[in-house]
Amino acid sequence: MSATAGDPGTLETGPATAEALLALAEQRLPGYLADLRHLVSVDSGSYSPGGVNQVADWFAARLTGIGFTCARVPVPPADERPLGDALIARKKGSLSPAEGGRRILLIGHLDTVFEDGTAARRPFAQHGPLAHGPGVSDDKGGLLAGLTALELLHTLRQDAYAELVFLATPDEEIGSPGSRALTERTAREVDAALALECARENGDLVIARKGVADFRITVTGRAAHAGIEPERGANAALAAAHLVVALQQLNDRWDGVTVNVGVVRAGTRTNIVCPEADIHVEVRATTTRGMNHAEQAVHDLARHPTVAGTSSTVERRDWCPPMEDTPAARDLLTAYQDCAARLGLRVEAAATGGVGDANYLSGKGVPTLDGLGPVGGADHSPEEWLDTTTVPARTALLAATLARLGRRTAARPLPDPARPLPPLPRRHP
Repeated sequence: MSATAGDPGTLETGPATAEALLALAEQRLPGYLADLRHLVSVDSGSYSPGGVNQVADWFAARLTGIGFTCARVPVPPADERPLGDALIARKKGSLSPAEGGRRILLIGHLDTVFEDGTAARRPFAQHGPLAHGPGVSDDKGGLLAGLTALELLHTLRQDAYAELVFLATPDEEIGSPGSRALTERTAREVDAALALECARENGDLVIARKGVADFRITVTGRAAHAGIEPERGANAALAAAHLVVALQQLNDRWDGVTVNVGVVRAGTRTNIVCPEADIHVEVRATTTRGMNHAEQAVHDLARHPTVAGTSSTVERRDWCPPMEDTPAARDLLTAYQDCAARLGLRVEAAATGGVGDANYLSGKGVPTLDGLGPVGGADHSPEEWLDTTTVPARTALLAATLARLGRRTAARPLPDPARPLPPLPRRHP
């Protein structure tokens, strides 16, 4: 995915261009912080559609100002509660796909985990290099970094790509129930995706996220009087207990797969042989293959009860694909790290068990990197922070990477899916 030094319209022709990008990003830091203060002042929890739409309006106005065509997409409610709109913006470049132009997606989210009133109780504040406030890192700081990178490219008149797409979802913090279909449709239109969650606390980006599947197992037995005729009963609680042990033992079976029984409910009275039990199970895995193995094992265990007279049924309640560490994603990582080196930075990649919208893109086969915003941490807590000293370099690096990826290099072979991948460094973000 690298371009020849003489390619027109790229930002990778030498250190002078990298320095110019960084200088421009540094000039824009005061404006970035003023914008971040404004965005953090808006309550935009997942179930606060008015606030989410207010943030979407602000981004749409800025994107329109640099030549993007913006559309608002209403999404279905979640748990019968209305959600804000998704925002999708597009800008055509100077290269068609036939000419080697690529379509690159930037994705982030408009919502936070915080309830209405949080912005007033805990407003934006800056203490030394750290900014604080609800959503300052997750994901308003990252979403704003994506916009700033696009503005840098616009200022420098860099358009050697087929299309840039900017997607901001309204419900990522609750699992994207309304916007998932839009994200997956958009994935079919692009060649690569860069997700705007902020970088890990140690500066790492994210190249892999585990997938998640949730299951509900209903164990059915037969009620009976526990004192007079217990032999007529079939104890669903006992069957569930055996099943819980067997499910937890799946943890050692496949690399990168974890199984957790999080909820167990059974019975109503001590003098009744328990007729029904509920088990809620979560499976996480680094690969789709691992998730499929674990799901099959859950069904197999449920089909073979250990208590006579009981039976079990399995309902899969949710399924989010893993963001897999693939050869194509490693090629994106190489391009990003090459651009980082031109800016005097060294950036490593990490895998994480958390999920995000990047999972849905990767699940559709789109090479994806995540964590491309500035460095931040303590997400979902009152201590949430963003390191403002990392903003210029990370936004310049994102802009450089967009320009790098926007043009296909014919001499570069397609990645071999069977190519062995070197292990990621053992790091603890």
